[in-house]
Amino acid sequence: MFEKSLKNTILINIGAFLLVLILELLSGWMIADRYDTPFSFFLWGFKYAINIMAVIWINHFVLIPYFFDKKRYFIYGLLLIGSIFLVAYLEAYANNNWAGVTKTSLFHFYTTGTGMAAFFLRRNMIIQRENAEKEKLQKEMELTYLKEQVNPHFLFNSLNSIYSLSREQSPETPDLVMQLSELMRYQLESSKKEFVLLKEEIEFVENYLLLEEKRLSKRCTVEFLIKGDLSGLMIAPMLLIPFVENAVKHGAQSTNEQSTIDISVSIKNNTLHFCVVNSKPHKVSSLKRIGLGLENVRRRLNLLYPNSHILKIADKEKKYHVNLSIDLAVSKFKKAVND
Repeated sequence: MFEKSLKNTILINIGAFLLVLILELLSGWMIADRYDTPFSFFLWGFKYAINIMAVIWINHFVLIPYFFDKKRYFIYGLLLIGSIFLVAYLEAYANNNWAGVTKTSLFHFYTTGTGMAAFFLRRNMIIQRENAEKEKLQKEMELTYLKEQVNPHFLFNSLNSIYSLSREQSPETPDLVMQLSELMRYQLESSKKEFVLLKEEIEFVENYLLLEEKRLSKRCTVEFLIKGDLSGLMIAPMLLIPFVENAVKHGAQSTNEQSTIDISVSIKNNTLHFCVVNSKPHKVSSLKRIGLGLENVRRRLNLLYPNSHILKIADKEKKYHVNLSIDLAVSKFKKAVND
């Protein structure tokens, strides 16, 4: 990384020197006939380019890092003015008077100011790029952490369901274990991807509901409605399941009363509208309603779809409503960029 940065710095400064040299030669083209040969004219332009770049290099590589960046502004100003006058004196006093030194100094103030503007602009762009890379890395690390948290949370809830059936010695327990293994296989495979097909994610949610429905069928009615074309749309994996788990855990699973879970999925203009409504038991637990799963999914939504989602949760007297809208065109764009 250091070698690459050094190489870039050298190439940029060589390019800047050549640009200044060309500008000097073009600006003096009208007086080229004053010189005996084209080579002597070129040497004149080369000398002036060296003098201009000397002040710029002293400023960039010595004065700015050792004085300006350390907030020693007064000393920095004195040394910068002194270096400009010194170079102007060496350049102009041998052939001119003090008026020539003053004129040359003013010219060097202009060129040094232009060089400083270019220097700080480039440095600001580098800092912004580095900050953007750091932010992206931090975001990826946080998303990975949140995604890894979903795995044990989902497994814990699913195992609880199978454990309840095993205690009842239900003959469906082996089939449910196999069904859970299929769900876990999908989860492990999808966790390696940034985006998955929305159709596959919805099928995963359906299969999870089928698993829970076998255990809760006697006291829970589940409705699952899908409208619109799901084909070709992508979504971040394991983003919808926490809302469904929450409906099961805090609705049907928390009471022996008859309960309902209504889930609807609709697609309009690449926008997913996901709605989950579950009935609430008469005796509401004193525990906090929003669990780890929903906290994680809130954070993932803010990271993955910061300006492209709307999440509304309404905790009413008899019903718990979750309405989520996501612009899935963002997923398409991100996947295209990453590919």
